[in-house]
Amino acid sequence: MKNYGKDLFKGTASYYAKYRPVYPPELVRFLVNRYSLDGTGRLLDLGCGTGQLTLRFADWFERITGIDPEEEMLIEAKRRSEDARIGHCEWIGGRAEDYVRSLSHDSIRLVMIAKAFHWMDQQTVLGQLYEAIAPGGGVAIIDAYHPGQQLEPWQEETERIVKKWYGEERKAGNTVYAHPPISYEERMNQSPFQTEVIHLPVHTVKWSIESIIGNLYSTSCGRPVYVNECKGAFEKDLHRALQKLNEKNEFQEHIGLNLILGMKEAEKRSKQ
Repeated sequence: MKNYGKDLFKGTASYYAKYRPVYPPELVRFLVNRYSLDGTGRLLDLGCGTGQLTLRFADWFERITGIDPEEEMLIEAKRRSEDARIGHCEWIGGRAEDYVRSLSHDSIRLVMIAKAFHWMDQQTVLGQLYEAIAPGGGVAIIDAYHPGQQLEPWQEETERIVKKWYGEERKAGNTVYAHPPISYEERMNQSPFQTEVIHLPVHTVKWSIESIIGNLYSTSCGRPVYVNECKGAFEKDLHRALQKLNEKNEFQEHIGLNLILGMKEAEKRSKQ
């Protein structure tokens, strides 16, 4: 696994909380139904960020734990949970690979990894999680990666301007990003879990120029520090280019979420 250093998302938390697209309700409903969630048990969210998705499950577990290596993200997550008066959440700093080694047997009902699995030592994480997950529970890897998908014109123009100011290579922490060598489905198939692959219906996200820029700044590759003193000029350049495409400042993206589920078989009741 590539070492990206400790500053992978440094300086992005405020943008992350404000501009990241909200996960659709269909995702929450699906996981509630698939795992028969009923307000008991423990949820573990690895790479929880600011708790955007974690807190959507507050009514469905008696204990919730969010793990993230970026302290700024956890400060925002704690603030959001306190504002919502959700008292059964804990936010822990650290790497997923280290934390999962400390879990006790059958202690977790559901593990979520939303748009974060590509940063992890995947084989280690899945291997350690199997014993920690209670029978009938599982892992839900959530992603929207669709290689080769046709971009919207505004996305193509944004990509062009970003490369102009940020450079051709996708920066990540102290190096450049390297995509995992095999798919999440293949990785799950190599684990002790039973694999299920679900494609949720496509949902539409509406964007403005402000939110497009804010979302970029929320990513590891788009951290504002990478453009530094050129930040204002970059924003003007992108604003001008996108305004030419749509003077009303209205843009849309169609997103289809993929769920790679790892299921742990429920214990069979013995006959009396």
